[in-house]
Amino acid sequence: MTPFAIAGVQMHVAALHSNVDAMLHRLDVLMARFPWTQMVVFSELAPFGPLDRFAQPFPNDTLATFQEAARRHGVWLLPGSMFEKREDGRIFNTAVVIDPEGEIVARYSKMFPFRPYEAGIAAGTEFCVFDVPEVGRFGVSICYDIWFPETTRQLTSQGVEVLLNPVLTGTTDRDAELAIARATAAQFQCYVFAINGLAAGGVGRSIVVDPSAMVLHQSQGQEDLFPVEIDLDLVRRQRETGLRGLGQVLKSFRDREVDFPVYDRASGADAYLHTLGPLKIPTRGDTAGLTSRDPRQALGHAEPSAENAENFYAFKGMTGTD
Repeated sequence: MTPFAIAGVQMHVAALHSNVDAMLHRLDVLMARFPWTQMVVFSELAPFGPLDRFAQPFPNDTLATFQEAARRHGVWLLPGSMFEKREDGRIFNTAVVIDPEGEIVARYSKMFPFRPYEAGIAAGTEFCVFDVPEVGRFGVSICYDIWFPETTRQLTSQGVEVLLNPVLTGTTDRDAELAIARATAAQFQCYVFAINGLAAGGVGRSIVVDPSAMVLHQSQGQEDLFPVEIDLDLVRRQRETGLRGLGQVLKSFRDREVDFPVYDRASGADAYLHTLGPLKIPTRGDTAGLTSRDPRQALGHAEPSAENAENFYAFKGMTGTD
């Protein structure tokens, strides 16, 4: 058994003033109550809230404060994320990972900003993988990233066993995200820690899922400090023998007999996607999508031609044989 204790912190986040002191206070309380905790994860944009007017360069004094706190408590620390303003003026949603010596060992900028609502936020392009010595391999994604399985596919293909997913979801799609968190854990045979905030930081309902999609903990709508001990041997066993001795998903993907042309932007396999309208916030009374959008018309013909039949049936969800 390779036990490791990770605590999520679900807390109220303010939009108009710093939450750093409140985070440090909760970290102190957490470590006093549960001194066996080895890693602590806060929610997305917890330090300064969801407004990019508070973006600042990296490194900065706030990061130094969190580094000192990690060193003082001797824990791994992911203090949510912050809007990072780079020299070229672009703003990224960036998280750092701090080790128990207070060193920043990894950083990650969100790959899928919640567009069109986060239209002014630039997208990161680098994946985040880091090792906890003698424990295992961890990866970071941020909130909306988890909706795109390609992000977790890349991480787990690099050996990631625990996905840390700070979240800021204050909208009605949290139920969908909870389903995605469970599906992600089962699809990629990994632990998932999806930590949401409260108030300006989200609607709560943080979740921890094990590799068999079992929910180990789910918060509700109140503040919550929740350490959960995980067993990475469970990940390794399941990746070898399958979920309950059944599906060996990662090995099946490795041994696949098919490539996916949709990932080749020049293949034309994503032709239907290019018929969809622009990525924009709906307007009042918006009728987008309510007019007929027959995929055959989208491809510019009444019936699928032989060369396009495969693409047609793919996005229709059919086999082409009925």
